[in-house]
Amino acid sequence: MSTIRRPLIAGNWKMNGLKKDATKLASNLAKRMININKLKLDIVVCPPSPLLGLVENALKGSGVKIGSQDNSYAKSGAYTGDTSPLLLKNIGCSFAIVGHSERRTIHGEDDKIVKAKAESAIDAGMIAIVCVGETLKQRKAGRAILTNRKQLLGSLPKQATAKNTVIAYEPVWAIGTGEVATPAQTQEIHASIRAELVKAIGEKEAFKIRILYGGSMNPHNAKELISLPDVDGGLIGGASLMASDFWAITEAAI
Repeated sequence: MSTIRRPLIAGNWKMNGLKKDATKLASNLAKRMININKLKLDIVVCPPSPLLGLVENALKGSGVKIGSQDNSYAKSGAYTGDTSPLLLKNIGCSFAIVGHSERRTIHGEDDKIVKAKAESAIDAGMIAIVCVGETLKQRKAGRAILTNRKQLLGSLPKQATAKNTVIAYEPVWAIGTGEVATPAQTQEIHASIRAELVKAIGEKEAFKIRILYGGSMNPHNAKELISLPDVDGGLIGGASLMASDFWAITEAAI
């Protein structure tokens, strides 16, 4: 992990939790923040959208930010079931995850849609966490770097800077499976992503952009992964649903 980039630990709760679960989890995290004198990293949790207000209230004043798991590419209008990025920002979201593999595979979102959503999130004043990643089939075919390059260049918002964009590498084959990319595999992909960013937005800005690892990071492997030169934190799935596990990963990034 580079000393020039502030670590980011983002918890993606996915479609999990009811009101009591969210309150308990968020309150637990808020209590753990009490003894932190100066936060040396950014922490964000992304609950299901109906729970955003409740979680924001439970975390108020703690230093932990909230983010959305998705947003519409439109600001407002006749988009039944979608959520406006302006509304998400209005209720307290600082970050927005776009292009998660589950959105790409289950909902059929392509790079063009992901890019539009990222640009919409940024225009609303949020930081876009743009996800990329290969399937097991693509990795076995030797197309991991090529796949991530294609997704990155197709999904990268036109106004991308280190202040408004984060990249999350999530090997699809490692999400929720317990499988984890080796440190060598992880660094290889992260380094290749940064190299493409250099070409796309220039060296100075590319070296300031944070690239997160998002494939089954847990308290046992977090420190080793986050210590890699081009890994600047994690996009945490299952482990973010337990305050103790999420906090252990957070401590690994300090």
